[in-house]
Amino acid sequence: MTEISAAALRGAVDLSSLRNRPTAPSQPQSAPAAQGEGEQAAPDVVVDVTDQSFGEILELSRSVPVVVDLWAEWCGPCKQLSPIIEKVTREQRGRVVLAKVDVDANPQIAQAFRAQSIPMVVALIGGQPVPMFTGAVPEEQVREVFSRLLEVAAQNGVTGSVPFGGADDVASDEPEQAPLPPLHAEAFEAIEAGDYARAITAYERALAENPRDDDAKAGLGQVRLLHRVQGLDLQQVRAAAAAAPGDVDAQFQVADLDLAGGHVDDAFGRLLDLFATADPEARTRIRERLVELFELIGPADPRVASARTRLTSLLF
Repeated sequence: MTEISAAALRGAVDLSSLRNRPTAPSQPQSAPAAQGEGEQAAPDVVVDVTDQSFGEILELSRSVPVVVDLWAEWCGPCKQLSPIIEKVTREQRGRVVLAKVDVDANPQIAQAFRAQSIPMVVALIGGQPVPMFTGAVPEEQVREVFSRLLEVAAQNGVTGSVPFGGADDVASDEPEQAPLPPLHAEAFEAIEAGDYARAITAYERALAENPRDDDAKAGLGQVRLLHRVQGLDLQQVRAAAAAAPGDVDAQFQVADLDLAGGHVDDAFGRLLDLFATADPEARTRIRERLVELFELIGPADPRVASARTRLTSLLF
């Protein structure tokens, strides 16, 4: 987790490419509800944002701190973290807006934030990004970071709010979730601590007990990916892969980083290109890695179907 500080606003990544993007014609809207002093119009404190609409969020962050949650449907830790972030956002009752970004559908936002892995959570204050954390973190830490976010926002004069319509207790907005099975809970605890090896062991034990545990299978694939990319430097890895295009391990590392950053087609394309020119022994390794990544993304994903078709044509 990266501590939020006012100094982090200086030297932040450049988001200028996402400003004033053309948007689709909007549907007529009714007049916004009456707003008090310092309030800004927003449909909800939790909004889904696209490459086209992100400019509006940047402008909103000049008045209200915005938390950006970069996620993907295939990302197991995202599904654990996102509900916590949404819950804590709603508890702020309009003092914070949560912008949810599907990195697969909105690659330009992910690229602008230089997202190397997800979940990745970034704050926007006055149009400038401030790191919050990468990876799944427990609810207590999320609350601490949100508290610091509001302090930094106040230091920078961003103290507005949006209308909040939730009159009932925030905790009642969502049904209480069933507790995780013991080995799944152990894996999640290990993920929170960054101990991916222990998380892998927990998921493998869960699958040994129940080979049909799809959640454990999905979690195992995701945490194996996180374990492989942990500590990797993107620029160094890309340079090594470019210098040795036939090095299977070097290409695997780039593909892992691409996948972790939401660049699924790039990861598949790299490995398929490598497979096309590899010797029989290397082909076996590449095919096994591709199958593992296919399972991670999910067989119903059209990118998986396309990559499988190409793999089949290369096999025969």
